[in-house]
Amino acid sequence: MDAASISGLGRALVQSEHLLVQDAESIQRQAQASGITFVEQLVLSKKLTPLAIAKFACSMFGLPLLDLSTVSSDSLPKGVVDDELVAGKRLLPLYKRGTRLFVGTSDPTQTAAFHAITFKTGLTVDVVVVEDDKLGKLVGRYSENAAVAAFNSMAADEFGELEIADPDTEAVPDGMPDVDDAPVVKFVNKILLDAINGGASDIHFEPYERFYRVRYRIDGNLKEIVQPPLAIKEKIASRIKVVSRMDISEKRVPQDGRLKLKISSTKAIDFRVSTLPTLYGEKIVMRILDASAASLDIEQLGFEPSQKALLLRAIERPYGMVLVTGPTGSGKTVSLYTCLNILNKPDTNISTAEDPVEINLPGINQVNVNERAGLTFASALRSFLRQDPDVIMVGEIRDFETADISIKAAQTGHMVFSTLHTNNAPATLTRLLNMGVAPFNIASSVLLIMAQRLARKLCNHCKKPVDIPHEALLRAGFAEEELDGSWQPYGPVGCDECRGSGYKGRTGIYEVMPITDAMVRLIMSDGNAIDIADLAKKEGMVDLRHSGLLKVKRGVTSLTEIEAVTNE
Repeated sequence: MDAASISGLGRALVQSEHLLVQDAESIQRQAQASGITFVEQLVLSKKLTPLAIAKFACSMFGLPLLDLSTVSSDSLPKGVVDDELVAGKRLLPLYKRGTRLFVGTSDPTQTAAFHAITFKTGLTVDVVVVEDDKLGKLVGRYSENAAVAAFNSMAADEFGELEIADPDTEAVPDGMPDVDDAPVVKFVNKILLDAINGGASDIHFEPYERFYRVRYRIDGNLKEIVQPPLAIKEKIASRIKVVSRMDISEKRVPQDGRLKLKISSTKAIDFRVSTLPTLYGEKIVMRILDASAASLDIEQLGFEPSQKALLLRAIERPYGMVLVTGPTGSGKTVSLYTCLNILNKPDTNISTAEDPVEINLPGINQVNVNERAGLTFASALRSFLRQDPDVIMVGEIRDFETADISIKAAQTGHMVFSTLHTNNAPATLTRLLNMGVAPFNIASSVLLIMAQRLARKLCNHCKKPVDIPHEALLRAGFAEEELDGSWQPYGPVGCDECRGSGYKGRTGIYEVMPITDAMVRLIMSDGNAIDIADLAKKEGMVDLRHSGLLKVKRGVTSLTEIEAVTNE
């Protein structure tokens, strides 16, 4: 990619030295891969704030700046601009005055889109610069009615913009009761759209004896959103099961499904859907698989400089195995895909086997594991080895067969990435031994093991300094010499920006353990997890707790949060 292919605003930022050309190129590639705008990806990269981008655009192009927090979505002119331009290009009609239409944008270089509006409406477009984060929220509310209308118009057996992930699932007959009830359809659609706009990772629909509730998981914590009438719980379950291609007549056993919700011509969100029969009805959990929300920039993941250097050194090796461990929801997939994104070059053949594929990356051959059809991690891995691979990712090592094939692949000239479920890096070696992998195979193939957790970040708008007793800091794991008064711990408060939680966003906490020559000798002499952990600390490994405490020192998160996520 050359400078000419970068967004017009991106080129202006590079020319004015607000952005490095390599950063602009990387942001442009990621934006194209995720189906979002250059400014959206620039904000996600945290190279510049939405306000800084807006102020630059105003000064560069001589345009006015409007604070969208003063604008109500109800006051916006409806039906003037195509929904695809509103959602895809983030061009928001603000006011109509005679033959003039004022359009809000965070990227005023989209001249072709402005000309298209003029051509279709016959109105003169006046461009107003706005902050991209506020624009995104208002675009979501503006587009909601249009999205709901499109969703409602889909036939029950076709569902237009909804793409069914598993064509082998039994089709649902037309005319089934309750699934097309208009209020229920609109309610479910609003829940999905609000979850996407609110940054939720999961949606829970939960029936109980006397009430029914919907909760979102945001930044790792569940929050109740609404309690719909108990009487419509069956209709909600039926609606979700129909669009996810499940059997709505079967309520006695768990089912899995998937749907794709197309937000605009360039952006679609996948949902992984799971049902569970409970005492008072079917509980449904929907996992939102939004690839554009995942930052694949290693600088944004939260590594300490020494940890990042160790990881980069390992993945640049020509062959071997890198393992990532941690509980469900700890960010392992994003870490692995960040590594793959670094290695994703025209001269490298990369294949992945996942259950399911959560992030789509152009240039990588991704396979969805389907155990019912006989496509297991092990069988996919065998097929990969006949496909001339350079890099292989196995979503999870669950059994000896998968572990054995993965290690043999690492020993025969391939770079292999995978995950396991263990509490820390040293315990991962013990887990492999318990699976039946021979010590010499582990010692000759594993290059590095990384354990990780996700901790909530303090909201920058409302966090405040807190006084923590000296003894409490020592008990938490700080060394006496670290408590020299040169830093200040912070705690949560709560404001509108963070929805009253005091936290906004999450960061990774890592334990990066390279397999050194001394560790190889210890593994070969049947050393246990405690021996390995002691050696790793002597060699300078920063464990999960201390990695978190470093973020407390920098004011990124609170001591309470670190104690909660690293309490083992």
